[in-house]
Amino acid sequence: MPGIDECLLQAMVVPGARGAAIVDWTSGLALGSVGETPGGDHEATAAETAELARMAAEYPTFAPEEEAVPDGAKGLPVEDLIVTTRTGYHVVRFVETTFDSSVFLHLWLDRETGNLALARLRLADLAERLVLG
Repeated sequence: MPGIDECLLQAMVVPGARGAAIVDWTSGLALGSVGETPGGDHEATAAETAELARMAAEYPTFAPEEEAVPDGAKGLPVEDLIVTTRTGYHVVRFVETTFDSSVFLHLWLDRETGNLALARLRLADLAERLVLG
């Protein structure tokens, strides 16, 4: 079970990975980061990505309360987000935790060399195994 540093290093193995972070979306603070960021500032990127994550997790448009939850499902109704830009992909994967589940993994991929499907599967696996605290 990987901790923060090992999780980030494993995320960077995904083809096309440019940068990765684990972020607390209630505070907007990066718990850890590695590689590059689009603007060159890890903390600013964490705060901006946290705003997007908060909207998806809390707004009824993206996570309606009446939506059926599969048996065994828990936590947040949103699993992940994918944002496509002209030069890359941003994949945000929410992490289920024993506390308030306000953490996500953010992976920034190069559009030409990145593998979006593999990145999504890899982040799901890492989020499942991540040990915090």
